[in-house]
Amino acid sequence: MKEQKLEFHYEVYDDISELSQEDASLLSKAREVLNQAYAPYSHFNVGAVARMANGDEVKGTNQENASYPVGICAERVLLGTAANMFPEMAISTLAISYGGKNVVSDHPISPCGMCRQALSEFENRVNQPMRVILGGLKGKIYILASASLLLPFAFTKEELKK
Repeated sequence: MKEQKLEFHYEVYDDISELSQEDASLLSKAREVLNQAYAPYSHFNVGAVARMANGDEVKGTNQENASYPVGICAERVLLGTAANMFPEMAISTLAISYGGKNVVSDHPISPCGMCRQALSEFENRVNQPMRVILGGLKGKIYILASASLLLPFAFTKEELKK
């Protein structure tokens, strides 16, 4: 048996005031757009805003449904919108925030597993990493150099080749 070690590095900021103006603006927009989420069941709103490679921005929010499997996360709403508005264009930076009724939003949270897979696939599709900013409505903020860091053993198109 051989044991291996997996590590990755990410940046930690105490609050939004430590971010660059561009990153602070993107996270602020994610914090604002989360109020457009449709989350009448969980009351857990998620907002995501991406800066595309051309500088344009795309937004997404979670959309719940009474039939729970039908709902979709903010990250995947955003990715679908980005892919349709800007085919094959890379996302430079993605900011994700959350909040809602009775939600303590004072630390970064990570996307769910399905969204991690979708983010990884999007990076592979456009062959460029996207920076990811994770932050609540206040508190610490994490910045990752690539969404693929969220899913180190991602299932990729390479596994489907025969």
